[in-house]
Amino acid sequence: MTFERRMVLAGAAAMAAGACVPLDRSPAGRLDARLRIIEAASGGTLGAEIFDTGSGNSLGLNETMRFGHCSSFKLSLAALVLARDVAGTIDADRRVSWSEDDLMSVSPFTTRRLSEGATLRELAEATQKFSDNAAANILLRELGGPSALTGFWREIGDASSRLDRIEPSLNNVPPTEIRDTTTPAAMARTVANLCFGDILPEAERAMLRQWMADTTTGARRVRTGLPQGWRAGDKTGTSIWPGMGGLYVDIGFVEPPERAPITFAAYFRARETHDTIDPASEAVLARIGAVIADLARIDGGAPL
Repeated sequence: MTFERRMVLAGAAAMAAGACVPLDRSPAGRLDARLRIIEAASGGTLGAEIFDTGSGNSLGLNETMRFGHCSSFKLSLAALVLARDVAGTIDADRRVSWSEDDLMSVSPFTTRRLSEGATLRELAEATQKFSDNAAANILLRELGGPSALTGFWREIGDASSRLDRIEPSLNNVPPTEIRDTTTPAAMARTVANLCFGDILPEAERAMLRQWMADTTTGARRVRTGLPQGWRAGDKTGTSIWPGMGGLYVDIGFVEPPERAPITFAAYFRARETHDTIDPASEAVLARIGAVIADLARIDGGAPL
């Protein structure tokens, strides 16, 4: 028995004893205990949902609790551009322009392309890959505002996710805030629908997954805990808004070998506000990657 497994079983036993409930030694029970131990060790609040697209099984913690999107909404925004282009309601290759007043922090693509503009498709790619804030605001302006993205979520069966504001104010999401929030359970399934469902044709799904795989902002989050060589893609979000505590987000997909893909939505709310991105908080999300890897190995995704 590995040291990590002994720690998981010991922690699970302690929690079960404290709650006067039997210890669940099933595979799902052990993984559920690991999520709880990760949260307990973090000193903050962890929300997570891990969704098996093959079996429909899921594993979660605080999965119906609301958390802010931060920049993770940009994945769905990029998908909305592709979906509307396929439907013929927009031309994703239409070129748009913007002014210097539209630029803000974390706007590398739109700053570089200020004089020449870009197509809606290019802005969607930059929004996903580089988390370009100005690109996201320009797309929202072109597509009908935050309510248009909320409407898209409703159309694809997500009754929980909502977007109410634009960058940067949407990042001000203290625990009591409802605006600009989602739940881990809702978002893990939305990622599954966008990446592997029938919302987009396969060519557009493949394009979106490739943009996610090319995204580098999640290098120290969930993907860190995955086995080397497993294909994965994600979209992160971070808020260190003064006075609200740190919020760290990672949503995405994993394609383990020889089994159905897994999608995930993970949110960690630190108690303290950080001046810069906190490596310890990112490490909490990295541990979710190890849980995903073990879930994938359970009998190839057979029912838990």
